[in-house]
Amino acid sequence: MTVSSLSNADRAKILVEALPYIRKYVNKVIVIKYGGNAMTSDGLKSDVMGDIVLLTLIGVKVVLVHGGGPEITDMLAKTGKKSEFVEGLRVTDRETVDIVQMVLAGKVNKDLVNLLETKGGRAVGLSGIDGRMIMAKSKDERLGYVGEITKVNPAPVWDMLDRGYIPVISTVGCDEEGNTYNINADTAAAMIAGAIRAESFFTLTDVRGILRDKDDPESIIRTVRADETEDLIKSGVISGGMIPKVRSCTEAIRCGVKRVFVIDGRIPHAILIEMLTDEGVGTMFTKGE
Repeated sequence: MTVSSLSNADRAKILVEALPYIRKYVNKVIVIKYGGNAMTSDGLKSDVMGDIVLLTLIGVKVVLVHGGGPEITDMLAKTGKKSEFVEGLRVTDRETVDIVQMVLAGKVNKDLVNLLETKGGRAVGLSGIDGRMIMAKSKDERLGYVGEITKVNPAPVWDMLDRGYIPVISTVGCDEEGNTYNINADTAAAMIAGAIRAESFFTLTDVRGILRDKDDPESIIRTVRADETEDLIKSGVISGGMIPKVRSCTEAIRCGVKRVFVIDGRIPHAILIEMLTDEGVGTMFTKGE
């Protein structure tokens, strides 16, 4: 069933039911971390950008933080460089970090800004280098120019929000000497959300949420307290690539974000379903008691 097939009464009912949720988010800031399958599919990408513009039109202030791992890998392959990873993080030498900056702060960032504008939004592309937004240091000498965040300056984000723009942020950072670093997008998004005291933080991934049984998509855990996450990691419920994502979520909670959501970016309009309905599509992290 599509919206066009609904009666006028049904359309009005949907809007009325969404009203309490809209009230909760009007003039509030949310941060969306965007990447993975939702980014590589043109159809899903168009849906996500359309949903972001819709949220801004009803009064929600949206900050979009993006990665671009597949695009970086493709560009490295075109230049004859092989992608290497240590504990899930890309080994980034001097040449690679230049390519990372070019792909993330250049092509991926500007493509998203352009798409938001074509959907009727007002967007401005930023990188973590702009305004010294993301300050970093070397995380591990084995990884080269992979950065660990030392400070987040939220002023450039607030400047854009106050002027009615959607800040679109690529996750490259720098240090006082001007070295550029490749920053994990989940970590950067969480720390930006904390720095601006976002109402909610949404991270789009390629699973339905946190699953009690990884082989059973229906075993989703709907709510997790921040102080439960390490026990879930130790028990193996959270494993592999979900560990850094979940730790980023709990860090955002500790930094003052009220609610954090891990949602399936493969589901069309997943953000709207999570924000504006009782149904929800993922796992919510809260501070709890």
